[in-house]
Amino acid sequence: MSILGVGLDLCDIRRIRRAMENPRFAQRAFTQGERERIAQRGEQTAAGLFAAKEAVAKALGTGFDGFFLDKVEVYWDRLGCPHCRLHGGALERLRAMGGDTIRLSITHQGEMAAAVAVVEEARKTELGETQPRAMEPPGTKPREAETDFA
Repeated sequence: MSILGVGLDLCDIRRIRRAMENPRFAQRAFTQGERERIAQRGEQTAAGLFAAKEAVAKALGTGFDGFFLDKVEVYWDRLGCPHCRLHGGALERLRAMGGDTIRLSITHQGEMAAAVAVVEEARKTELGETQPRAMEPPGTKPREAETDFA
């Protein structure tokens, strides 16, 4: 395994709290599933999600050039570990850089949330072909998307 990119983001929860006062922000930045989780868990979760999306964009090496926040979807497995799905331009960028896996970690303390994303290189078979990794963690129900990254 080779690491192709690392992204880190720190997000002020107070900033996200203010942004969430405008319903358009949540509609544009978060997927339906993410908005449901935010409704259950609050603004710390929103800030963590925002930081995770920013960290993934940084790990892809482009920021949000060619895609927007909603093209990075964060979800959790049954053990509570965060994962992401990429769509559109974000997925195209991952493939162009030769990656197939994104590792994600999210935390928050006090008024700050942080996230780290690591893009890993696609594994090759003996014939030089890309071998896909498992796309869903064991024991989780697959959800429809372009590609999942665990």
